[in-house]
Amino acid sequence: MTATVVGLAAGAVALMLGFTVGRAYQRRRFGRAAVTAEEMISTARRESREMLARAEDEADAKAEAYREREEAQLEHRRIELESQEERIAQREVTLEHRAANLAQREHLIIDREREVTELRMDAEEVREAARSELERLAGFDAKAAKKELLIKVEDDGRREAMILVRDLELKAREEADRRARRILTGAVQRLASTVVAETTVSMVPLPTDDMKGRIIGRDGRNIRAFEAITGVNIIVDDTPEAVALSAFDPVRREVARLALERLIADGRIHPASIEDSYEKAMAEVEQSVRDAGEWAMLEVGISRMHPELVNLLGRLRYRTSYGQNVLNHLIEAAKVAGILAAELGINPEEARRAAFLHDIGKAVSHELGGSHAMVGAEICRRFGEDPAVVHAVESHHNEVEPRTLTAILIQAADAVSAARPGARREAVESYVRRLERLEEIAGAFDGVEKVYAMQAGREVRVVVDPGTVDDLGATDLARRISRRFQDELQYPGQIEVTVIRELRATDYAR
Repeated sequence: MTATVVGLAAGAVALMLGFTVGRAYQRRRFGRAAVTAEEMISTARRESREMLARAEDEADAKAEAYREREEAQLEHRRIELESQEERIAQREVTLEHRAANLAQREHLIIDREREVTELRMDAEEVREAARSELERLAGFDAKAAKKELLIKVEDDGRREAMILVRDLELKAREEADRRARRILTGAVQRLASTVVAETTVSMVPLPTDDMKGRIIGRDGRNIRAFEAITGVNIIVDDTPEAVALSAFDPVRREVARLALERLIADGRIHPASIEDSYEKAMAEVEQSVRDAGEWAMLEVGISRMHPELVNLLGRLRYRTSYGQNVLNHLIEAAKVAGILAAELGINPEEARRAAFLHDIGKAVSHELGGSHAMVGAEICRRFGEDPAVVHAVESHHNEVEPRTLTAILIQAADAVSAARPGARREAVESYVRRLERLEEIAGAFDGVEKVYAMQAGREVRVVVDPGTVDDLGATDLARRISRRFQDELQYPGQIEVTVIRELRATDYAR
């Protein structure tokens, strides 16, 4: 501030000096006028000195005021710093007091923890002494008592669980059996089908026994030509006025039968006529295959289907499973599935279609690898069948977990058609092996004394030791045996497991 005032004063003096010099020059030049100019310059100098003095005084006054203000501010800051130092000192004192209190509390807590630890140790000693005294007085170990208590609790829990399971199973079985029996009885009663199973041997009747020699031909020429063309073996034995045809392929066997009947009716048997009869029989069988597929569709009530599927279904007319015609089995299963679906509120058309196609894989299972269920599902998928139908086909033997009601319903319809009386034949050897396996599985359980397989393996009666198996254990044993049958055996229908527990007490009066 002072430097600014001094600068202004210096500027004013310089201005006045310039003005004075100019006036002096004019005075020398112009005479009197110059004298007046000198007076004016003197006056200007005097005024400049006065102005400079006033400016210096003002500058000094302002500088003094500024200095006093700065000193006042510094004093104020000093006072604030002193007050802050006092507050900090007070806080330090407070913190020191708190630290001292915390240290005192810590010592108190440590002392109390030590006392609690000592009391706990004393209590443990007292408890151990009391337990030892009780064990000595009772003559019984605590671990053994705990083990016995756990065993008792476990036995009680298992018994209560078995009672609950038994009651729930009885209620569920009664309700399920009642509804299932009503639905299945109605479906089976409405099913009109043949009872006698078909034979798997193709016999061709002959007008006379002399025809056997003509079939064989000179040096066996005719029979060799017939077997080479048809791929079917001719069995000529002692059976009067008949020969048998043997082949794994039922369609090929049917072609051979028709060809042989045509040759017998014509009477002229030689390699050329055999080939001609075979071609005509092949055309006739192909037409009968298409006719059989269309007839089956009409019988079931299905209007639309891919032609290749129709031909495959027709080929099943000449295929049997356990002595049961497969095409007839499909028709029966489709009818049963439609009836059951209508009873259960499911789409009957989808159920009939899935049941009608569920064994279509048997028509080509000898040509393609894999189970007939998976092969049939692939065929249906290839020819554009609905995914629900494909899933029902691939899961009807549980090779794929069934995820829809239709798939489960197809399993039931398949079992009804296969398990009805007279539907299928079973070889004596496999029948005996199945009964022996039933008795072997049931006899492997603890407490079983005798096992009897009855009603062609549809019922198994198990006699148990009454001292080993109680009433609740008998119920649990029946459930475990039935689960073992489900896991290890394959059988049509269902197997009833009955556990018999009889306790007899005998005494004599003397």
